[in-house]
Amino acid sequence: MSFFTKIFGGKKDESPNTGAAIQKLRETEEMLNKKQAFLEKKIEQEILIAKQNAAKNKRAAIQALKRKKRYEKQLQQIDGTLTTLELQRGTLEEAVTNTDVIQTMQDAANAIKHAHKHMNVDQVHDIMDDIAEQQDVANEISNAISSPIGFGEDIDEDELTKELEDLEQETLDSELLDVTVPADKLPDVPKELVKPKPTSSKKAVEDDEDMKALAEWAS
Repeated sequence: MSFFTKIFGGKKDESPNTGAAIQKLRETEEMLNKKQAFLEKKIEQEILIAKQNAAKNKRAAIQALKRKKRYEKQLQQIDGTLTTLELQRGTLEEAVTNTDVIQTMQDAANAIKHAHKHMNVDQVHDIMDDIAEQQDVANEISNAISSPIGFGEDIDEDELTKELEDLEQETLDSELLDVTVPADKLPDVPKELVKPKPTSSKKAVEDDEDMKALAEWAS
């Protein structure tokens, strides 16, 4: 029985489970990595033995180097096997991914096909035309409702503007005429222009004499 037959359990009639195969590959890689680490440690030990016996026991040193060579050969074989397993696992994982993608795309295509089963392009255009027509009707209804009834239809905007300008000018003129200077801001009248009024007592006597003379003449 071959190495790969032992790993994967031999030939089976049923279709292989890709998930189980990928998991088995990973477990095998992990096992080989551990064996690789073990061989590397053994190689270091044999090199140390060869160094320790290089001068006093050449036979033992040579035997250690032979074992080192054998371990290195096994290590090289494991390296090749790991490379093959990693390549195989990568290919299998990519195949699984592609299968999932294709299946998802197929499911989406079937869903789209089912959604379009009871409609066609002409029906869609008819529906869109109906929607546009009803939107126009709704806009007309909104405009009709929002328009005032029997008010403002015959008003001339230019006439209103002219009336507003006249009112503004009238207000401005009124403000200009209403401007008064405070009393404390008026200039003082020169004293020489102010003439004293005659005493009222002398003028009153003269007026009485004139009235008496007029009364005597009239009688």
